[in-house]
Amino acid sequence: MATTPCPPLEIVRPEAFPTRIRHALFDFDGTLSLIRQGWQQVMAPMMVEYLMATPQHEPREVVERLVAEMIDETTGKQTIYQMMALEEMIRERGGEARDAAAYKRDYLDRLWERIEGRVAGLEQGRIEPHSLRVSGAMAFLQALRERNITCYLASGTDVGYVRNEVRALGLDGFFGAHVYGALEDWQSYSKAMVIERILRENRLQGAELATFGDGFVEIENCVAVGGIAVGVASDEEQRHRVDAWKRERLIRAGAHVILADFCRADEILALLGWE
Repeated sequence: MATTPCPPLEIVRPEAFPTRIRHALFDFDGTLSLIRQGWQQVMAPMMVEYLMATPQHEPREVVERLVAEMIDETTGKQTIYQMMALEEMIRERGGEARDAAAYKRDYLDRLWERIEGRVAGLEQGRIEPHSLRVSGAMAFLQALRERNITCYLASGTDVGYVRNEVRALGLDGFFGAHVYGALEDWQSYSKAMVIERILRENRLQGAELATFGDGFVEIENCVAVGGIAVGVASDEEQRHRVDAWKRERLIRAGAHVILADFCRADEILALLGWE
C-alpha cells in the first residue's frame, strides 16, 4: 500500500522565527483528538432546527449561513458561548428562548449519540487509540517531553469529558495536572486565562510559549501575548491533508505556521528552536 505523503510546513510569518520555546499549549479536539470529529454537523443542524421554528426566521439558506458564520467565529470557545449566541438569535427572531444551558444539554446529548461508540471502543480496546489521534501527535508529544518542554492542554469542551478522552487516547501522561476545559462556572475559565497563567507562573516571554490549535480562538489569544501560534489545519476525515477552510481561518487569526498534522515532527521542533 502506498504511503500518503506528509504535507510540508507552511511558514506564514517568517519574522516570528527563529525562537526557542520552553512551554507548549495544545487545543484538544481537531488538534490532538479526532474523537469528536463531525461535531459541527451535529451543532449546526440543531441550531437551524431551533431557528426555523421562530416566527420571524429568514429563508433556510440564510439561517444556515448565519449559523455557520457564528460557529466559525466561536470555534475554540466554551460550548456555552455558542449556545448563548443561539439563545440570542432565537429571541431576535421572536422566539421564546430557553436558557443557553438547556441548549447545551441538548447538543451534548445529540453529540454523544455520534461519538459514544468511539469512546466505548477506545475504553474496551476495540478501537486503537492511534486511529483517533491526529497523525504524529503522540510521537511529537514524546519529543517535547524528551526536551523538558512543559505541555498544557486547554479545550472548550467540558473538563470532565476532556480528561476522560485524553486518558482514552493514551495522552494523559504528557500533561499531568495541566488539563483544562470548560467549567460549570463558565466565567472562571477561558483559553486566554490559561495562557496568561502559564506566562505569569513561569515568568515567560511570549515567544517562549507555542500554542498549537485548529481553532481561531487559541491562535488569536496566543498572538495577542506575543507567543508562537502554530495552526493545525487538520483534515479530520482524510489524514495527511490540509483542510483549506481551517487553513484560511487560522491564517486570518494570525498563525505563524500551518501544519496538516505532526508527521514532520523534526521540522516543527527545529522551527521552534529544538534541533
